[in-house]
Amino acid sequence: MDNWWKEAVIYQIYPRSFLDTSGNGVGDLNGITEKLKYISDLGVDAIWLSPFFTSPMRDMGYDVSDYTSVDPLFGDMHDFERLISIAHENKLKVIIDQVLSHSSDQLEAFKKSKKSKNTDKSDWYVWADAQSDGSPPNNWLSVFGGSAWVWKSERERIIFMIFCPVNPILFFTMKKFKTIY
Repeated sequence: MDNWWKEAVIYQIYPRSFLDTSGNGVGDLNGITEKLKYISDLGVDAIWLSPFFTSPMRDMGYDVSDYTSVDPLFGDMHDFERLISIAHENKLKVIIDQVLSHSSDQLEAFKKSKKSKNTDKSDWYVWADAQSDGSPPNNWLSVFGGSAWVWKSERERIIFMIFCPVNPILFFTMKKFKTIY
C-alpha cells in the first residue's frame, strides 16, 4: 500500500476547464464529481486535482491566498467532501496539488513576512538586499518575463517572485493537510 503510486494510473484534472455544472463557464468540483464513475471505469487509480483553493485568480488559481478553503468559483467545502466520498466509492484516491512552491500576496503568511524581518513568517519567502546601485542581486527572470526580483518598500528588501509580481515563492510545509485522500 505504501508504494501504490509506483504503478498507479493517475488522471490529472484542471478543475477550471473540466466540467461546468454551475453555468458560469468555469469547471467546478461538482463537474469532477459527476464524472468520477467514468474516470474509474477507465482504470484510473487516483485523480490529481490542480488548485481549487481560494485565490485572487491572477495566475489562474495558482496564486493561493487560503490553502484551507475552496474558491467559490469551484464550489465549497461540502462539494469537496462529497467529491472525496464519491471518489472513494469508486475506489479512486484523490491527490490535491497544494502548489506550496508559491502563493498569492494575499496569503496571511506573506503579509506577515512582508511586514518585518522579525516575524515568525519572515523566512518563509526568499528576501534579498538590493545591490549598492539598487538593482536585484542577480539577473534571474520571472516565468512571465522581466526580473524575478521585486522591491517591497514595507520591508525595504527585494523578494524573489519567479511566477509573477503577485506570486511570491513560498518555502514551508503545511503539516496539517494530507495531500492524498
